[in-house]
Amino acid sequence: MTEHTPRLMAGSGGSGSSRAATAVVGAQNRKKRRPWVRVVMVIASAFTAWHVFASFLWIAPWAPIREVVPGDMLRDYMIPMFGQSWSVFAPEPINGDLRFEVRALIDGEATEWVSATDVELTMIQYKLFTPRAGIQAMDVSSQYRSAWADLTDDQKSVAELNYFKDEWDVRMGDAMKAYDDNDIAVDAYIEQEHRATGFATQVALAIWGDEIEQVQFQATRQNVIPFASRHDPEAERPGIQYAPTGWRGLVINEGQSNDAFADVFRARYERMVGE
Repeated sequence: MTEHTPRLMAGSGGSGSSRAATAVVGAQNRKKRRPWVRVVMVIASAFTAWHVFASFLWIAPWAPIREVVPGDMLRDYMIPMFGQSWSVFAPEPINGDLRFEVRALIDGEATEWVSATDVELTMIQYKLFTPRAGIQAMDVSSQYRSAWADLTDDQKSVAELNYFKDEWDVRMGDAMKAYDDNDIAVDAYIEQEHRATGFATQVALAIWGDEIEQVQFQATRQNVIPFASRHDPEAERPGIQYAPTGWRGLVINEGQSNDAFADVFRARYERMVGE
């Protein structure tokens, strides 16, 4: 017993030294993160917090708290990449198909109509991870029709006319405002008209190339068979609702890449036509 006691004590001391050494090594390994890593973590955390907060404000019913985000900052951030809503649920689920069709004028001859919506749907059908690019046409059609619906009948008649010379959108807006005192509605429509024509221009360039002279688009909606008539074998879908427009001058916005758009859109268009 006496002979083994010092060995036990030495062993005990050795174990303590080992733990101390391990602690020193651990402390050395736990070095402070490099400054750039900490900056990236802070930025990533701040962006995540903002995105969650913005999504909550956008999805939730309107409330005064939404005004904490100034101006159109919230809408510009959410649309078109992160836009979403509860419209797929009751009591007012989506009950219609939106389409955006485009044609162009080449050497004075009109091309056939092409549904940009159908082309983009090939990007998301049967796909587990769907790109936001697959719903651009539907979003453009929806926003345009909403602004068009706020116009008076006389102003809608102006929208049906051809406007394609320099500053055509300014002249069209002035013509609409001459009919009624609803400048806010007209300004909102002109904004959506400009956006829709810009998108139609990209589609036309992607399909028919640089020879296009003017473009025309149709933003349509067709409701589904009412739920109450779902079992009626003779039930037919309601007719297509049009928001007619005339021929427009080309709109190419600063910063957009027509070549990049064409690389994606034309490949999908040719694939759809080939099928």
